[in-house]
Amino acid sequence: MDYVDKAKNYVSEKVAEMEKPEATVMDVDVKNISFDSISYHAKVSVTNPYHVPIPIMEIAYVVKCGGSIVATGTIPDPGSLKAKSTTLVDVPAKVPHSAILSLVRDIAADWDIDYTLELGFIIDLPVFGNFTIPLTYSGEYKLPTLSDLWRGDGEEEKEEKEKKEEKEKKEEKEK
Repeated sequence: MDYVDKAKNYVSEKVAEMEKPEATVMDVDVKNISFDSISYHAKVSVTNPYHVPIPIMEIAYVVKCGGSIVATGTIPDPGSLKAKSTTLVDVPAKVPHSAILSLVRDIAADWDIDYTLELGFIIDLPVFGNFTIPLTYSGEYKLPTLSDLWRGDGEEEKEEKEKKEEKEKKEEKEK
């Protein structure tokens, strides 16, 4: 083995040992329901271990429900990862109702939508070049029943009451 091959092997080993950015899905929420689609927003926490900001070149996403792909897309140039910090990135995905209607079997079985969100954060690392952080998150979205829509589930009233009580306690402590 010559010196060039030894140098290449040494560099590849060192690069493999280097810390790389990591991502975690914190939450997925339904943000909007319109006549033609449902908009989901994933909150993704991305940690940058480097002392310099890293530009995110693109975010690619795939939404699967019941094993079928219901939405795909890319978000070009969503910003940068803060240096030596954690950045919260909002990833919107729009799923057309025509795709949701094909999931009637899943919905009828347990009155929820099981989904899988696959993300690929493509970032530009100075030494590595373009690097993709793959991320997969699965969850379920419980659909409201007709009785929930008619009478409400009472959760909003409970939350408002709890907030009011906390505010009153805080005001009493300040006195």
